[in-house]
Amino acid sequence: MNNNRNFYLGLVLVVPFLASLPFWVQSEYFFFAAYSVLQFVILAVAWNILGGYAGYVNFGSAAFFAIGAYSTIVGYKFHFPQGVNILLGTFMAGLVGLGMGYITLRLKGVFFSIATLAMSVVLLTIVTNTPFLGGARGVYVIVSRESPIGTGPYVHWLYFMILAMAIISVIISRVIEHSWLGQGLMAIRDDEMAAEGLGVPTLKLKLMATSISGALMGLAGTTFPYLITYVEPTATFNLSFAVNSIAMPIVGGLGTWIGPLLGALLLGSIQQIASVTLSSSWNLLIVGGVLVLFVTLAPNGLVGFFKKWSGK
Repeated sequence: MNNNRNFYLGLVLVVPFLASLPFWVQSEYFFFAAYSVLQFVILAVAWNILGGYAGYVNFGSAAFFAIGAYSTIVGYKFHFPQGVNILLGTFMAGLVGLGMGYITLRLKGVFFSIATLAMSVVLLTIVTNTPFLGGARGVYVIVSRESPIGTGPYVHWLYFMILAMAIISVIISRVIEHSWLGQGLMAIRDDEMAAEGLGVPTLKLKLMATSISGALMGLAGTTFPYLITYVEPTATFNLSFAVNSIAMPIVGGLGTWIGPLLGALLLGSIQQIASVTLSSSWNLLIVGGVLVLFVTLAPNGLVGFFKKWSGK
């Protein structure tokens, strides 16, 4: 009970501060960087639901992100409101996650991971050869230059939306961790055969995890076309989405709601600083270096390190 009270008290204190930033921070680039970091928060939290709680490593994060982005493209072409496009992308990604689960969740270990990677390649091929989605040439998205709520440039509006999405994703992850679903997924991670023997509906729980995880990854991609205004397969199926969504929970601490959040804030911020001071081409190298460092020195991530340091 105290933990719940502290969590929601933290939200009450932190969220108003973050929401107030567009009213007093002048740098427009700051909000592009903040958007990117919050986008990775959603991806990391979403990946952790299946990979951290259940122990099923998903290499198809970029595919779900792209489903969200291209669902927005479809809605944009049909002149749907932005809110409808976000719901559409989230629903479609969740539906694909459910379908992927039915096909692949009977596979174990590396075979499941390879299957998710193959799904990503298949979807990339489909998008590249679909003229309605822009094909390999891509498609433009025309957006307003001003925020619809009058706070300044349009990126302020995108920042508000991605902040709300990140908060919702973190709350969902925390609720799952402390629910029967989370306990069941952790039992699957520890010993799936024993869990089945004890009556845990393993397939049902895994399907729920793939659906929720896929939906949240798709949610992260729904506003991406409005940010870059030009969408093509290389940008949406980018390797950095898949790598970061795995690396960030590992760095922060797998199987906890706060681990992916900490990992995304740390790695995402480092990458944004490197993009300004060095080059964005260094980002994956930085992720790899930090990942090796943590796997070697703190295999349980930041959460495990803090617990060990505090003696808990």
